Amino acid sequence: MFEIATETALLLILAAFVAGFVDSIAGGGGLISVPALLLAGANPVEALATNKLQGTFGAGTAMVTYARARHVRLRDQLGMAVISAIGGGLGALVAHLVPVGVLRVVMPVILVAVALFFALKPGLSDIDRVQRMRPGVFAVTAVPLIAAYDGFFGPGTGSFFMLAFVMLAGYGVLKATAHTKLLNFSSNIGSLCVFIPSGAMWWAVGLGMAAAQVAGASLGARLAMRVGARLIKPLLVATSTAMAARLLWQAWAG
Repeated sequence: MFEIATETALLLILAAFVAGFVDSIAGGGGLISVPALLLAGANPVEALATNKLQGTFGAGTAMVTYARARHVRLRDQLGMAVISAIGGGLGALVAHLVPVGVLRVVMPVILVAVALFFALKPGLSDIDRVQRMRPGVFAVTAVPLIAAYDGFFGPGTGSFFMLAFVMLAGYGVLKATAHTKLLNFSSNIGSLCVFIPSGAMWWAVGLGMAAAQVAGASLGARLAMRVGARLIKPLLVATSTAMAARLLWQAWAG
């Protein structure tokens, strides 16, 4: 049924549920799902491709959940969503041109900075802040850069989108979380358009993980809307720190 042993596939499905829950709240679900796929025997391309497949379902579920609760109007984000999809596709196309080792050195520093910002910055709440960048400028600068990173490497994309919405667009934490999901979903779609023709996808495993992602993302999004910044902020700090620690370990071990 699966490309790997059934018991291993079931463990991956469990990991996808946890990843979907975490990602719907604070981003960083790839910290859980990508290492799990690698440990299950996937090569790096198979792991990235399969992770994009199952992660797309999780991001889509969180997106719909936040939209139904009227925390975001998807129609207002369509332009940014198209830009995000293009950015994700371009990032996936150039993934083989730049040494991943370079990002493994740089990304832990950025992730630690994200964690410190959310841990130490006073006044972060669900209340909107001062807008530092006009929506049009935000759409053609921050959105394609983060989306391209998602297609190229991946971990922390949701956290970076959220940070950009808070710092540049002036959104409150819950509003930023809700608006992140469509852009993350779109960058995943763009990346999938590149990965699917490569033939590296574990379709059976990926679809099984996708079902678990849907359940985890739905639960996580509902919990985030109920608790708000009191849950999102500490979980974002924890996931950013964990991603930084893992990437530092990989760089050291490599």
